[in-house]
Amino acid sequence: MDFGLTDKVIFIAGASRGIGYGIAESLLGEGAKVALTARGAEALSETKAEFAGRFGKDKVWSFAGDLTQTAPIEAALAACEAEFGPITGAVANVGLSPSPLGLEVSDEEWQAGLDQNLNSAFRLARGAIPRMAKNGGGSFLFISSIAGLGALGTPLDYGATKAAVNHLSTSVARFAFDTKVRVNTIAPGNIIFPGNNWEKQSTGPRADSWWRWIKREVPMKRFGTPQEIGDTAAFLLSERASFINGAVLAVDGGQTR
Repeated sequence: MDFGLTDKVIFIAGASRGIGYGIAESLLGEGAKVALTARGAEALSETKAEFAGRFGKDKVWSFAGDLTQTAPIEAALAACEAEFGPITGAVANVGLSPSPLGLEVSDEEWQAGLDQNLNSAFRLARGAIPRMAKNGGGSFLFISSIAGLGALGTPLDYGATKAAVNHLSTSVARFAFDTKVRVNTIAPGNIIFPGNNWEKQSTGPRADSWWRWIKREVPMKRFGTPQEIGDTAAFLLSERASFINGAVLAVDGGQTR
């Protein structure tokens, strides 16, 4: 199936590793032009160089900055359109802020969770959707978590902010109805990639216990991959998903009940 993404400019906040990397890789494989952003300049430069070598230098652009904050978001969007082309798709993938389980979350940790997982998403939507509307429409995608769909024992700030992202997405989809910009959310389950917590837990001293938990809780009895989230994102960002708007799609191997 041709997703019709050839040379479409897709802006990804949080693209140097993990799920963001998987989304960028899938989009580039569909012929899109991808604007890569991340806070870490070195990792971002390495990812850009890798993708440029595989897909062509003209297919990738990058901006390093803290995309939880309004000023860097606006600067990145403006620079992308000036240097790379009009944006027709955007992905809010900045997220995760480590904090303890239970109520022992400090004000600083709670605020960091809000900035990472919720405020960053809202600020990118606020900046990108009007630009996409001026460009004739497109698709905006939030990356949430199944932790926002139910109480799964994750840190309180993480689950609460991801639930807020899900609500934000469905609400923005209604406000954006007349702009020809569709708005949807992917809620990933347990996604494993090099260096993340699931890789550490699945290979650490309690690996057997974690694998038993995965096989008990996930009907498909395995972890998901960034590529599987990326392929889902490519579909939702394309016109093949033209009647999907305001959806929160769990991609979790059947874990959500």
